[in-house]
Amino acid sequence: MIYLDNSATTRAYNEVADTVGRIMLSDFGNPSSLHSVGFNAEKELKEARKTVASLFPPDGEIVFTSGGTESDNMAIYGAYNARKRESNHIITTRIEHPAVLETVKKLEKQGANVTYIDVDENSRLDLEGLKAALEKGSNGGAALVSVMAVNNETGALMPLCHVADLIYAKSKSDGTKAILHCDAVQALGKEDVKTIPADLISASAHKIHGPKGVGVLYINKNTRIPEFMTGGGQEKGLRSGTENMPGICGFAEAIRVASKDEEFHSRIREIHDSLRKGIVDEIPDVRINSPEDGTPSILNVSFLGTRGEVILHTLEQEGIMVSTGSACSSGKNAHKSGSHVLKAMGLSDEVIESAIRFSFGAFNTLEEVPFVLDKLKLAVERFRRLGRFR
Repeated sequence: MIYLDNSATTRAYNEVADTVGRIMLSDFGNPSSLHSVGFNAEKELKEARKTVASLFPPDGEIVFTSGGTESDNMAIYGAYNARKRESNHIITTRIEHPAVLETVKKLEKQGANVTYIDVDENSRLDLEGLKAALEKGSNGGAALVSVMAVNNETGALMPLCHVADLIYAKSKSDGTKAILHCDAVQALGKEDVKTIPADLISASAHKIHGPKGVGVLYINKNTRIPEFMTGGGQEKGLRSGTENMPGICGFAEAIRVASKDEEFHSRIREIHDSLRKGIVDEIPDVRINSPEDGTPSILNVSFLGTRGEVILHTLEQEGIMVSTGSACSSGKNAHKSGSHVLKAMGLSDEVIESAIRFSFGAFNTLEEVPFVLDKLKLAVERFRRLGRFR
């Protein structure tokens, strides 16, 4: 199998699976217990927290969650509830992950005033639109600005430093400061999350060859949000509940293993560039939907005159796994409504319907590219030849 759907999820490193098994079978204590087994678990938790926190800005703390979706929810509800007395204004973009968009829509139904910032055909954020949105806020400005780091469908990098600068400028002018949240699920392990100038940052383990069911929310030391889950007071009282020790320790192990792979970034770039060039050179009538300066782990391409879903299943028969968009937003019906990201970019129905996302991970190799290109060409040619009879 050639697995090119790593933005949906990744295969865990062998070392991660071993760590998860060890924690479940041997070091299974509750870190809140007072006996030696509990103390050992607490020690494991502290070490894992230190390892995971090393990927985030140094001036804050992290809270473990059940994944990227919970981290996004915790950040958005928390930031809004912390500031809603001063402002009910939320600003986000039209290309966010559903974990952000659906949460914001729920708050909108409850009375929040939401502004959705546009992007252009290359996923570039409308910074003038963001500036205007910040200015139109009430006396309290905006409560929350939520902008992702890397788009999960196109790989576009969002200009977070510019976003932070606009928020800072607004703060200097009238004393109001929106909380900046960043969904960094597709950035962790591929881009430098340490340099993201956000107050809240969400991420997940299963996108970096760690286990499913565990995520993290980074909280800047100057940011205060209310508790998200109440109970025994774990995770500094923000997210109560017995810690998912197998997941947390597996998360940390994935980071340790990745840190030893010094060629990861250059290898992913080489695979991306090789496949991109091969598609452009060898297959006519394509549109590359991923910007050239995007993250190399994602390549989104439309093969005009085809249907992405059919190409996906044709490639699957050859052992090649790709996607037509975000697994989290699709369920089984993505092809019916089309990608909200590509729609926000203003692309035509033909471009949207024929899009395929290739996403790369630690187990992919450059040697896979010629085989993928060969089978991809055959699939596209066959559809175009027989498509009118489908």
